[in-house]
Amino acid sequence: MVLKKKPTEPWPLITGEYEKGNPESPVAICSCGSHLKSEQLIAAGVALAGPCKTENIGIEKMVANIVSNPNIRFMIITGMEVKGHITGQAVEAFFKDGIDKEGRIVGAKGAIPFIQNLTDESIERVRQQIETVNMIDTEDMGAITSKINELIAKDPGALDVEPMRIEIKEAEEEEVEVGPTPMAAEVVDIRSRMRLMDAAVTNNGLLNKFQAGIYAGKIEGIALGMTITIVLLGIILKTTGGS
Repeated sequence: MVLKKKPTEPWPLITGEYEKGNPESPVAICSCGSHLKSEQLIAAGVALAGPCKTENIGIEKMVANIVSNPNIRFMIITGMEVKGHITGQAVEAFFKDGIDKEGRIVGAKGAIPFIQNLTDESIERVRQQIETVNMIDTEDMGAITSKINELIAKDPGALDVEPMRIEIKEAEEEEVEVGPTPMAAEVVDIRSRMRLMDAAVTNNGLLNKFQAGIYAGKIEGIALGMTITIVLLGIILKTTGGS
């Protein structure tokens, strides 16, 4: 019989878009931007199942719910990636390499992969506790359920530590901002589109100038050709005496 621990009361600590299952299960599901049929995942025996759409506060809430239950030992990262945030890749990078001195998830490719509400102790704890399973871009319930069964069968038991409580503050509740405030992915996307539009306008302007130059050159060429033709005609007429 593997070791099992009682999670915090209440558990999960943080509310969100997830379904709660068996608190003694070793498996949790992060479905990124996909809303999978959670009832099937719960029936398969997972502890938690739900989406994670942001690579900052979303990951922080996930961590808070995991370290408050030492029984969870595997995180299946599945479902479709979230455009801009690239949450699945950020989750895997977080568990693999943690964060740097600025709080940025090492190797994350999303727009705002900054962790602000987790202590070094909680990050070390969750990375020690969890083994990730990459099934990103998979929505096949059969494949996911099969993987759940496989992981439950090799349950290593709870991490032999006491449950940890983490308080997560939403950004709007913070009174003091420390360091640079990362932009939301939507803002980054808008600014990127604006830069592309500016570039397109500039390119169109340059193209118009180029075309105008070609047109002006054609007019000048025609005028010059007519002038030369008239001069040559005058010379020929003068030479031949107008006959």
